[in-house]
Amino acid sequence: MSKIVILGAGISGHTAAAHLRRKLGKEHEVLVVSPNRNYQWVPSNIWVGIGRMKSKQLIFPLEPLYKRKGIGYKQAKVVSFHPEGNKSEEKPFVTVEYVYGINQGMKENVTYDYLINATGPKLAFELTEGLVPGTNKAYSVCTYDHAEHAWAGLKELISKLKTSDKKAKILIGTGHAKATCQGAAFEYILNVEKELVNHGVRDKAEITWISNEYHLGDFGMDGMLLDYNGFNMKSKDMIEMIFEDRGIKWILGAGVNKVEDGIAHYENLEGEYKSQEFDFAMLIPAFSGHGFKGFDKNDTDITDKLFKGFMIVDADYTPKPYEEWTVQDWPETYQNPSYKNIFAPGIAFAPPHSISKPRKSKNGTDITPAPPRTGMPSGITARLVAENIIDSIKLGKESLHHKGSMGNMGAACIASAGYGMTKGSGVSITTFPIVPDYKKYADTGGRDINKTFGDIGLAGHWVKLALHYAFIYKAKMKPFWWLIPE
Repeated sequence: MSKIVILGAGISGHTAAAHLRRKLGKEHEVLVVSPNRNYQWVPSNIWVGIGRMKSKQLIFPLEPLYKRKGIGYKQAKVVSFHPEGNKSEEKPFVTVEYVYGINQGMKENVTYDYLINATGPKLAFELTEGLVPGTNKAYSVCTYDHAEHAWAGLKELISKLKTSDKKAKILIGTGHAKATCQGAAFEYILNVEKELVNHGVRDKAEITWISNEYHLGDFGMDGMLLDYNGFNMKSKDMIEMIFEDRGIKWILGAGVNKVEDGIAHYENLEGEYKSQEFDFAMLIPAFSGHGFKGFDKNDTDITDKLFKGFMIVDADYTPKPYEEWTVQDWPETYQNPSYKNIFAPGIAFAPPHSISKPRKSKNGTDITPAPPRTGMPSGITARLVAENIIDSIKLGKESLHHKGSMGNMGAACIASAGYGMTKGSGVSITTFPIVPDYKKYADTGGRDINKTFGDIGLAGHWVKLALHYAFIYKAKMKPFWWLIPE
């Protein structure tokens, strides 16, 4: 019998648990440890943030589902890692602390044969002074409750605009010099703009995009050359076209470092310190590791064997200049090299470097998007980790047959650009590979132009909405859920 412990119940953790339980016999234990009691389909937080969906439409409780499916569940947070056990426990274990119920505050050592760290990122709002969701007129859509607060703030602003001739300033983008998840902010700014149109107050608002990107459409992936209606177009030009069409201004190469009531302070690549006023803002925070500690069997600190901010996996972390980066730097199995029974798919793994070209301000401040690993890559890497563990258990020896580097993996992104069955819109972008291979695709910006394309229109909204319902169905593990791809 093997015991597989999964830390986290987001896209990666939940996906891994579902596949493990489906393919392993009941004699094997699958246990999920997560501080969250609900699963949430994060991509639809955008629609909660504009009042087009309620939180209940994208969340459901984990415990009843796991109980029906034979998956163990502890509502707890991991505190420390002990991959060699210790003097009182021979097996490897993690120490967890319960966050709810009669055991709240109590700690427990949870042993395992295999460990999947799918804890994802810490939303590091504290790295930007004053960036606290729901304060200083600044909001977030990173969680469903954050998105609810954002809609409350936006709704209040819209009501004021309807009864006043005064104009408002709206600021949306990244709230830190090294933030990622530009895609979520991009969706939100387009949806906010569309809602202002729907409420008849668009002419009363100035909307500005602020980002640490060097070019529009970078999205933390060094931008892309894509096929758009039969023509080759840079993502920079495509997003610029969209923003100009909607009257959205932009500030690029900006590292927001402080937020006061209605004012965002930032440094740009020229080394200038500037500020931007706003009446409503949505700023994506920096993502960071959770600060976990690791200890060996003698309780000696071995954190550096496990973590480099996020968890260390089979990547090449050798420091080298941008010009020497290759797709071979990126992990394929998400296995920790020191402890072969530990894996970290999705956002939990430490990337070897950024994907976008690193840039510093003239003052030496890093202003570069961190690499995105959300959505589709999170699901794909979680499944391949689960498949390798399944094979290893069934074969009785290590099997790493399933591999998937972001350097040879594609991704499809449907970015909502406005909600509505007849007047909605979506920006559809498919890219292959996620990490550009400048050697293999030297003439097309590091990507296969036949698999990298973009489109804009109502069909994108229909697809985005269909995916919402499909992935909620899949997450609830309803009949034949596994036929829906990650």
